[in-house]
Amino acid sequence: MRYKYKVGCSLENLQGVRDFIRTSLKNHGISELEISEMVLALDEMCSNLMIHAHDCNPAELFDLEIVIDKNKPVVFEIIDEGNIFDINQFSEPSMDNLIHEKRKGGLGIRLVKSIMDSVEYGKSGNKNVCRLVKRVQAN
Repeated sequence: MRYKYKVGCSLENLQGVRDFIRTSLKNHGISELEISEMVLALDEMCSNLMIHAHDCNPAELFDLEIVIDKNKPVVFEIIDEGNIFDINQFSEPSMDNLIHEKRKGGLGIRLVKSIMDSVEYGKSGNKNVCRLVKRVQAN
C-alpha cells in the first residue's frame, strides 16, 4: 500500500505530517511504540527540510510517501526540489561537546539514525529523494 501527502514548508504543517504518518500506519499491525518512533524521526527530518532547504516558505512544497507491504520494512520517501542536506555526510558532534557547549540542536540527526534502519539520499530527475527505512514487528 502506498500513501502520499503533499506538504507546504511551514512548521505549522508538521502536525498534519504527524497525523498523516499515524493514520497511514495504524491499521497495519505496527505497535504504538514503533509508530511513535517513526513519527518522531519523520517529524525531525521534515522540520529540518522545511527550515534548512526551504527557509520555512509555505509556497514551497514537498511530498511524503509511505510504502507499507506485508512482511517488508516500512519505506518513507521525502521528495523535494530544495537544497539537499545529506545527514550521512554530516559529522555529528560528540555528546560531550554538546553537553559542554550547552548547544541546542545536533541531537536530531543522532535520533533519526538511531530510530531508522537506514537513511539514503538520491536524485530522481531534478528532485531530491530522502528514503528512510524501518523494519517493524507486525502484531
